Amino acid sequence: MPARQLKEFLDKHKVKYVSIHHSTAYAASEIAASAHVKGKNLAKTVIVKLDGKLAMAVLPSRYHVDLERLRVASSSGSVELAAEGEFSREFPGCDEGAMPPFGNLYGMPVFVDTSLTEDEEIAFNACTHTELIQLTYKDYQKLVKPTVAAFRQ
Repeated sequence: MPARQLKEFLDKHKVKYVSIHHSTAYAASEIAASAHVKGKNLAKTVIVKLDGKLAMAVLPSRYHVDLERLRVASSSGSVELAAEGEFSREFPGCDEGAMPPFGNLYGMPVFVDTSLTEDEEIAFNACTHTELIQLTYKDYQKLVKPTVAAFRQ
């Protein structure tokens, strides 16, 4: 789902958002600085396997996924990070590592760390390393309906 399709989805649901273009950046600190977004509002999407099935773990970009805490929160028998080759074809048109946290559009469950619910806004990659989408967390919650749990480390 390229950025255009993501924006069409948001427009269809009458969600207000801001598209932020920035110079090419891969590290969260570079992206936040370049796009003038608070680091705590910048979310990253980590693809994991819960009992062998792909899922999204969404958390502030400066943290890592605590796999054991996610395993407990998801009531899974096993949790592991998915390798790029295991999920890249699921995100046609997206740059590697720039997947938007909309698992509902990809047929994947989404788990959001509780810390992202504490702020009014959330920002995330829009399928590229040069554009972010920022919207209210309330709208994100309404569209994605993620499971909220504490799993950052």
